[in-house]
Parts: sequence; structure tokens; C-alpha cells
Amino acid sequence: MYKIFLKRLFDLILAIVALPLWLLILIIVGPIIYFQDKGSIFYNAPRLGMNGKVFKMYKFRSMKMNAPDLRNEDGSTFNAEDDPRLTKIGKFIRKTSLDETPQLLNIIKGDMSIIGPRPDLPEHRKLYEGNEERKLEIRPGVTGYNQAYFRNTVPWKERIQNDIYYIDHLSWWLDIKVFFKTAISVLKSEDIFVTDKNSNKSSNMGM
Repeated sequence: MYKIFLKRLFDLILAIVALPLWLLILIIVGPIIYFQDKGSIFYNAPRLGMNGKVFKMYKFRSMKMNAPDLRNEDGSTFNAEDDPRLTKIGKFIRKTSLDETPQLLNIIKGDMSIIGPRPDLPEHRKLYEGNEERKLEIRPGVTGYNQAYFRNTVPWKERIQNDIYYIDHLSWWLDIKVFFKTAISVLKSEDIFVTDKNSNKSSNMGM
């Protein structure tokens, strides 16, 4: 009952309740993002959703316009505190996770859940092996089991198996624990940036 119906109901109620606070964040943060380099406020990226449906995920733009898209050896996004692609406000909103708050709109639209596997890029689907496509059984989340307990400290393939563990054990109580563990991690600014600077990277275009 929770997985099929109540989870979506709770997502919708909480997202609508949080919307006025997010609008306040938008009013404050949006102009700062724009005036730093006269670029767009949002970064809208295609992501894999439930059952493999591709959707547009909303974020506040944290990087300079036309910044190269750097990837780690495992295909995950390169993410470091001294990343020169970040704007000044971008570094702040990354550190505080404010860049993810526009995903409230994705929750209301039904693309995402508050808690679930973080969505992969569409091209990552062809890299799934074995049972890894099971990650797409539920809506992706703004935060999730990985973000709560590991943040950016484990490789992509291990994160997928953690996502499958979450799906197999999904419950109201697990979501509560993930929610509060995420809040504590954000407040402590734990493991936000990848610290292994020896990761091999590839370059495309993105933000």
C-alpha cells in the first residue's frame, strides 16, 4: 500500500507544503545566479525516470555557462570543491544542496519522489548489467539511500546495488530514516565533494 499509493500521496502533500519556501529561495538565489555571469538560472537535464522514461530534471545552475561536462572513470559526474567550473554562488548552493531544490517541481509533476534512487543520464541505461535495470522500478528521488548514508564516497556500480537494496526494503520507516539522515548530512556538509582527485575524467559539454 505504501509503495503503490501512500508514498506518492505523501510526496505530493510535502512538496506542495514546501513550495512557498522554495519560491522564497528562488527569489533570493535566482537573481544572484543570473547576475554572476548573465546566464540562465536553471539547469534542466534529461534523466532516466521510472520504467526508463526520460524526463527533464530541474536544478539551479551551479556552473559557468557552457562548462565542459567532466566524468569520472566509472561514468559518474566529476564533483570537487575546487572545481573551476563552479561559479561563486554555485559552490555555495552545491555545498548546501540548494541546487537540488527545484526538483520540488519534478515531484509535483510526478517525475520524481522525495526519496528514491538518484536518476542516471539516459545514456547510462546501456551500461546497466545483470539486475541493475531494477533501479528503474520506482520514481527516482531528490535524495535517497546512497545520499543519506554514503553521499559521494562509493562508485556508481555500488550505488546501483544500494538503490536495489532500497527498493527491496522500501517502507515508510526506511524513508523516514533516509530523510532525517540526509538532513543531518546536509547540515554537517558531509562527503559533498569527491576527494579522489586522481579519477580519470572525460569531457563533453554541459553544466
